[in-house]
Amino acid sequence: MPTRRRLTVIGFLGTTLDQYKRGPSRWDHWRPTVALCQHEDLLVDRLVLLHAQRFASLAQFIADDIRQVSPETKVEPALIEIANPWDLEETYGALRDFARRFRFDTGKEDYLVHITTGTHIAQICMFLLVESHHLPARLVQTSPLKDEPSGRYVIIDLDLSRYDSIARRFAKERTEGLSFLKAGIATKSAAYNRLIARLEQVAIASRDPVLLCGPTGSGKSQLARRLFDLKRSRRQVAGDLVEVNCATLRGDAAMSTLFGHVRGAFTGAVEARPGMLRKADKGVLFLDEIGELGLDEQAMLLRAIEDKTFYPMGSDREVKSDFQLIAGTNRELAARVEAGKFREDLLARINLWTFTLPGLRERPEDIEPNLDYELERVGDAMNLRLGLSREARERYLTFARSAPAAWKGNFRDFGASIRRMATLCDGGRMTVRDVDEEIERLRAQWRTADVEPAGGSSRLLPRLLGRERAAALDRFDHVQLEEVVRVCRAAASLSEAGRELFAATRKNKSSVNDADRLRKYLARFGLTLQAIKET
Repeated sequence: MPTRRRLTVIGFLGTTLDQYKRGPSRWDHWRPTVALCQHEDLLVDRLVLLHAQRFASLAQFIADDIRQVSPETKVEPALIEIANPWDLEETYGALRDFARRFRFDTGKEDYLVHITTGTHIAQICMFLLVESHHLPARLVQTSPLKDEPSGRYVIIDLDLSRYDSIARRFAKERTEGLSFLKAGIATKSAAYNRLIARLEQVAIASRDPVLLCGPTGSGKSQLARRLFDLKRSRRQVAGDLVEVNCATLRGDAAMSTLFGHVRGAFTGAVEARPGMLRKADKGVLFLDEIGELGLDEQAMLLRAIEDKTFYPMGSDREVKSDFQLIAGTNRELAARVEAGKFREDLLARINLWTFTLPGLRERPEDIEPNLDYELERVGDAMNLRLGLSREARERYLTFARSAPAAWKGNFRDFGASIRRMATLCDGGRMTVRDVDEEIERLRAQWRTADVEPAGGSSRLLPRLLGRERAAALDRFDHVQLEEVVRVCRAAASLSEAGRELFAATRKNKSSVNDADRLRKYLARFGLTLQAIKET
């Protein structure tokens, strides 16, 4: 017969449950540490009893009782001092240090960790240390039985296959959470799947700001709404989702919209206004295009994020709002910091969790599942069952994945494309003709977007300089700057743009520095190549 392996049990002294009147009647009552050693089918060779020095007398009393019911059990008191046994960090640290010091001999002994005694925090820490294999043991849990002082026990092996159903349940919930964030679209992009998995993990575990970067139409707003819904489903937020497009905020209106104002704070402020930050209390504030905020608003926002307090316009009384921030931007915020248009300290605060969403062209493998998603979504909105013929589907997918398909508006362009075809097709069935017409519309749309309007009709300079500065330019400067901007947008670098712009004069110079010359010209208008390309 094989030799029985020795069994060592590690557990806390039950300063409440183990302590009973020290008279004969104590044997009629369930005391978990003593009861653990009273089972005929669980022979404990060694019991390591964790306790603080102030409970040494109780530990000795319990050890004496164990020797009466189980003479073969050797009780080893182990002092462990925890100032606040309800402090998770302190308790875990103390128990982990104990685990590191303890001499385990897994070749000769089996180990159980008793998780019935000790504070709830201590029990949680014991579980974590077993689960992480810092304690190479299984768990044992005891409980009382009516008229049976020894009670009952159950051994929990975290590696047993009968717990696979629990693991599968958690895996299923995680998969559902990821699918939820992806709007139910079965994406095939490994990189995007990894991004969403990490984003889901952060959203559930952290209340720190989240920064969503990516080009226009890449889905930042939709993802922010789904992050809020995910947190609400986990009961992590009690308030609302408040969305603000910072690109629409200017001047006093920006301060008032975000932080609120009191009556009479400025001309036209006839009534007090709470502001979006207060509306987001206990909820989520989504600031889309955060890079467009003015520096004053950025300073107040930074304080509101860090201190959860701010002053409404015209008020000398602080108000509080405990919100979680999700920010979105299609700008390169580091470049905005260098240009003096974005606060470095605010970027540092919101840049802890940054996720860059790829554009549609970067996810060609996801075009087909997104096509099916849009067909269903648009069909529901139009109360139609939409579909494409096999030839039409192949034609559209081939074009959508091809190099000429710019998808400048990313998923917005894509969704609009499906809606147009759905509107113009007969009976919800899209044909090759419908697809070919839509391809021509898209090509024409992208060609138009690539052409800068001539003369004073350009919309780019007002976006770069602001309407007032653009309108104040002489017509000569206006036309010249437009041409410079057009060349810069198409060039890969300042040097390349400079070579094209100064092609004639550079022939007569022995040494040239086109990049520096162009940089100085742009600086006259407060512009950089990065800013031009971002706009």
